[in-house]
Amino acid sequence: MPQAKAISLISGGLDSMLATKVVMDQGVHVEGINFFTGFCVEGHTHAIRKRDQKKEKRNNALWCAEQLGIKLHIVDVIEEYKDVLLNPKHGYGANLNPCQDCKTFMIHKALEWIQKNDFDFIITGEVVGQRPMSQRKDLMPVIARESGANDLLLRPLCAKNLPETKPEREGWIKREDMLDFSGRNRKPQMALAAQFGFVDYATPAGGCCFLTDENYSKKVVDMWEHRPSRDYELDDIMLLKVGRHIRPRPNFKMIIGREEGENKFMEGYRKQFISLHTTTHRGPLVLIDGKDITDEDIQLAGRIAARFGQGKTAESVGVKATLPDGIIKEYTVEPMPPAQIEESWYV
Repeated sequence: MPQAKAISLISGGLDSMLATKVVMDQGVHVEGINFFTGFCVEGHTHAIRKRDQKKEKRNNALWCAEQLGIKLHIVDVIEEYKDVLLNPKHGYGANLNPCQDCKTFMIHKALEWIQKNDFDFIITGEVVGQRPMSQRKDLMPVIARESGANDLLLRPLCAKNLPETKPEREGWIKREDMLDFSGRNRKPQMALAAQFGFVDYATPAGGCCFLTDENYSKKVVDMWEHRPSRDYELDDIMLLKVGRHIRPRPNFKMIIGREEGENKFMEGYRKQFISLHTTTHRGPLVLIDGKDITDEDIQLAGRIAARFGQGKTAESVGVKATLPDGIIKEYTVEPMPPAQIEESWYV
C-alpha cells in the first residue's frame, strides 16, 4: 500500500505538535501548514520592544516543524481572512476572536491544499472540550462539514471520542493508537510531550492570536469606528500592536512610542503619518493618525506628547512636526498636566 500523506495545521502550540507526532509514528508522511493572518502574536512585539530583548525571538510554528523534522508551508491569507474577521457567520468570542469561523476557514484552506498537492487527509491538534468557541463536541462535526473536509479531518488527540474517519477506515492509521483527550486539563498533553522528549515548547494554554486580547480588540473597534470602512491593511493591524494609543479628538489619534524599540519600529511609518518629537527634551516618537488635522490639533498632540517625555515638568517644550510630504512645522507648547488627559482618550 502506498504511504499515506497528510498535512498538519501547525499553530506553534503544543497540541498541533503532538498530533503531528502521533500520526508520524504511524508511518504517515506528514508536512505542516501555517496560515498567516496578520494577527499572530509570536515574534512581533517581542522583536520590537527593547524590554523583551532577552526573550527568545522565534517563530513557534517553524520551531515545531524543526523539532518534528518536517517541511512547513507558510501561507499568506491576510486578504482572504478579512471576510472571516469582518463577517463571521458564527460570531465572535469574548473579544473579536471569530474562533469557529477561523477554524473552519483554515481547515477549508488545508483541504484546498491537499487537493492541489495530492495529499490524503488533514490533521489538527484539536481536543474535545478544550476551547468553548471551536472545540466543543457538538461543534466539531459542524466545522468538519462546513469546511468541506468531512471525514478527511483527523483529530488524533481526541479521535477515540469522535466518529471514525477515512484515515482510520482505510487503514492509513490505527484507531487504537489514537488518543482520547478531553477537557481543559493540559496534564495529558504535557505528559505526552515528555514521553516524546519535547521540551521548551510554547506555553500549553497560551493563545496565538491578538484578537483574543481585550485591549487589542478595543483598538481594532476604535479604528473601525473612526474610518468610513472596516477594511484594513497589514500596516494598520501591525501599528495596533505597538505604542500607547490616545484619541483626544474624534478626527485623530496619537500613537506614542513607549520605549526605544517601539520608537525605532514607528520610524518606518513617518512617511505615512504626521510625526512628532520634542526638540528641547528627550521624548517619544509620536504618529498622528487621522484626517483634516489642523495646526490646533498638532499643538494639542504636542502638549500630550510633551507629557510623556523628559520635559513633562518644564514650563515649555519645543516640538517638531514632520508632515508626510516632508514639510516641517515647529511649535513651543506647555506640557499637558496629567489631570487634563482624560481617561476616555486612551484607546
